[in-house]
Amino acid sequence: MIRSRPIGALLVAEAVSSIGTRLTWLALPWFVLVTTGSPTRMGFVFVAELVPMALLGVPSGAVVQRFGARQTMLACDLARAPIVAAVPVLHHAGLLTYPLILVLTAAMGVFTAPYFASQRLVLPEIVGEDEQLLAQANSLVEGTTRFTMLLGNAVAGVFIAWLGAANVLWLDAATFLFAFTVVALLVPRGRPVAAEEEASGILAGVKYIARDRLLVVGGVAVLGFGLLLPFVFASLPVLAFVRYDEDPKIAGWLLASWGAGALAGAGIAYRAVARFEPLRLAGIACVVMVAPLWLLVLDLPAWGVGVVLFTSALFIPLINAPFLAVLTRRTPVSLRPKVMTALVSAESVTGPIGYALAGPALAGLGLQTVYFVAAVGMTLVALMFLAATARAEPAGLRAEAA
Repeated sequence: MIRSRPIGALLVAEAVSSIGTRLTWLALPWFVLVTTGSPTRMGFVFVAELVPMALLGVPSGAVVQRFGARQTMLACDLARAPIVAAVPVLHHAGLLTYPLILVLTAAMGVFTAPYFASQRLVLPEIVGEDEQLLAQANSLVEGTTRFTMLLGNAVAGVFIAWLGAANVLWLDAATFLFAFTVVALLVPRGRPVAAEEEASGILAGVKYIARDRLLVVGGVAVLGFGLLLPFVFASLPVLAFVRYDEDPKIAGWLLASWGAGALAGAGIAYRAVARFEPLRLAGIACVVMVAPLWLLVLDLPAWGVGVVLFTSALFIPLINAPFLAVLTRRTPVSLRPKVMTALVSAESVTGPIGYALAGPALAGLGLQTVYFVAAVGMTLVALMFLAATARAEPAGLRAEAA
């Protein structure tokens, strides 16, 4: 059982910051969609944030390694607050253009990859190295993130309709400052890990992954889902706009249904990782997660789409929390920042491609065809991941071998 004041502070900071991020995640694309009427331009807003993550994610591992996870989180929060606030400032001044939106969104993406990696790398400094405790800590972070998806996405549509999409971004800027303050005051500073010879070099994390068959397959799975899940997420504003009376509240509730399922799954994961072998649990959950997405091919009412998203997301924490714990324990301490940022970057490489393709695909092929292609691809990826986890040694055998 995990009881820790720093963990509590970390979760509070994550909750508030993520709620703001969820507001922006819907508000900014919705602003572009409404002002331009172009799903393609909306898709490139997602791309603009993910491209810097893809390009700078691997090099940012050296930053996390040098300064430590906590210090990196603080720097990222402090940097993103004024960037987000610049959007409404420029909009009200009449100076905000579409290219400038892309530039500001890309600037936010610069700090995203090191933040995500640090968010998980700070956990061993707080709870120690036990694989099941790490899995439980990851499930708590996962649950907090999913709770904010539920709350943030649910209220995003309401706030957009009430305040306007640009004004909603003020709230996100404030949440970054709040998270900075909480982490700075209540989460103790960990000692930066000295770089050993094997951990030197920008590509050290990539090279380590390449030597581990399980991590190679995990990386391929990250790439696959990073490419295909954006088709689903990018479709939801279009789905609400085209099929459900151009109502931003429905777009928010559809995204919230994914968050609700993942939140419920985080509660299940917290107990499941203490009873079952984490790696086996992740492999089975991956296949079960994809299965409901096949129903999106059907012409469902809004509540039906919500049920599908809820059911699928229920199994996300049962994949992420166990696999991240196994990843942490399989990786030497000095290499963890570079391995973690390498995997975050792997998703970021395919994420921009997925969002870039999603807009034209939605405009040219239609919703049903896009959902069919995504379901086929994710099913193949999930089966590959299941096969790899079934062949890998469980934690008990790894401990005996060590």
